[in-house]
Amino acid sequence: MAINNPYTTYQNNSVNTASPGELTLMLYNGSLKFLQIAKKAIEDRNIELKNTNIQKVQAIVNELMVTLNRDLEVSKNLMSLYDYLNRRLAEANVKNDLSILEEVEGFLTDFRDTWKQVVQVNRQKQHAGQGGQA
Repeated sequence: MAINNPYTTYQNNSVNTASPGELTLMLYNGSLKFLQIAKKAIEDRNIELKNTNIQKVQAIVNELMVTLNRDLEVSKNLMSLYDYLNRRLAEANVKNDLSILEEVEGFLTDFRDTWKQVVQVNRQKQHAGQGGQA
């Protein structure tokens, strides 16, 4: 008999009810979480944990690349940046280089913070549009 974990249920509901913008924000947050684990793993000389978490960040960056709307000019620029980040992550993984992970973290933090603002502006617009309705 399976026991439902309330945290897992909450996580599943969060993902299932999130807007595309909120899902992107979750990806950025996840990438930053995995980067932190990878950085700590390098410090602790835990190569397996470092490798696993850098690969998770790479998978997220790949997902962000796949979801880009290639018709937009900004997407072409983001594609180049994401490609650069993936190459840097591979290099950090091979060299166990914390400074490269910190560089990648800076980019992903900036992307996440910008995207968070976009999501907040969109929410405000949605709520403003619903405010006049009965």
